[in-house]
Amino acid sequence: MHIVISGLNHQTAPVDTRERLAFKAEEIPAALEKLRQEAGLSEALILSTCNRVEIYGITDRLDNCRERMVAFLAGFHRLPAADFADKLYFHADQAAVRHSFRVASSLDSMVIGEPQILGQLKDAFFIASEARTTGLILNRLMHRSFFIAKEVRTRTKIASSAVSVSFAAVELAKKIFGDLKGMKVMLIGAGEMCELAARHFVNQGIEQVLVTNRTFSRAQELAAEFEGIAVSFDSFRQELDEADIILSSTGSPDYLIGPTELTTALKKRRNRPIFLIDIAVPRDIDPKVNELDNIYLFDVDDLQEVITENLDQRQQEALRAEGLVDQEVEKFELWLESLAVTPTIKALRRQTAEIAARELDKTLSAFPDLSDKEKRKLEAMVKAITNKFLHHPLNYLKAPENNNGQGPPPAVVIRKIFKLPEE
Repeated sequence: MHIVISGLNHQTAPVDTRERLAFKAEEIPAALEKLRQEAGLSEALILSTCNRVEIYGITDRLDNCRERMVAFLAGFHRLPAADFADKLYFHADQAAVRHSFRVASSLDSMVIGEPQILGQLKDAFFIASEARTTGLILNRLMHRSFFIAKEVRTRTKIASSAVSVSFAAVELAKKIFGDLKGMKVMLIGAGEMCELAARHFVNQGIEQVLVTNRTFSRAQELAAEFEGIAVSFDSFRQELDEADIILSSTGSPDYLIGPTELTTALKKRRNRPIFLIDIAVPRDIDPKVNELDNIYLFDVDDLQEVITENLDQRQQEALRAEGLVDQEVEKFELWLESLAVTPTIKALRRQTAEIAARELDKTLSAFPDLSDKEKRKLEAMVKAITNKFLHHPLNYLKAPENNNGQGPPPAVVIRKIFKLPEE
């Protein structure tokens, strides 16, 4: 029995190749059954995201396993194998276990520490479970992958610092104001970056979101999403004093906000500070506003410095996470080894119990006048002798040092000594 994983990701293949090999969620159940048949897998799971396509499987035969997986992908997607085969990686046994744990823990992600991959792996496992293509081994592998992912996030700071522009903006705002509860934020623009930033701000307890956009209907749409207020683009400058935090991301060729507008806003606010984040290129906010007291302006380059610093921190935390993964891989290997000897343990117990039962029956038939109490004592004695007899052979089978690849496997030795039937 071997655990195998084959696939490609953002490191090994360009996006156009990943797109051509991607699976739609609705076609995965049928694909899984086809995969099991064509690749000779007893268990199977398919993980398909924008950054990776991977096949997880259990097989009795490692020979040509990679080639069988390539053939399945080529046939299912109607692509020449030559278009992608050289971009596929293949992991078996311990390397496959380690890869699964690293993927779940986002150590193999484009952005280390991102949380989305764990949810995507859980979805893939749910689909495979519903399709009944997972069993004892993949079930255990997935659950341990989910466990180590949680451990990594709990015991390291791998996901605690901002590595996206929108999240970095929120982190900077917290440095200025501390607690963001009760604050108001104004979004100038209603594009994806503003929307992502708004989500982060709302999660941090922002009291109100104001949205302005050249297309007012889009401003209304985004404001409604956050139970906020849409502001006319023609009049938003008159309402700058309402905002503690202003985030701007438009396609304007000229500055939308300058020192004049913010001087007026500060007077209305009685000089309470305003934090401005300009992530537009070209910039929406005149850099001269930084000369005003109680104005804090950061542009996209400032945010990038924060992101770079935080990425370095995540790399350091990733080293700690790799240590946790190593420990869990070792535990999983011990579990797999225990599976290998379980049939032998059962066979030895069964054979010993059968011999003991036959001999006990012979003894009892020779002494028909024994009372029930005397019979129970004899039965207890035989059971105790059997357990003591099995103690050392069972310990020999279970001991990790005896499963180190040096010499014949313990299960083979025990089966030969006790003349147990072949598995």
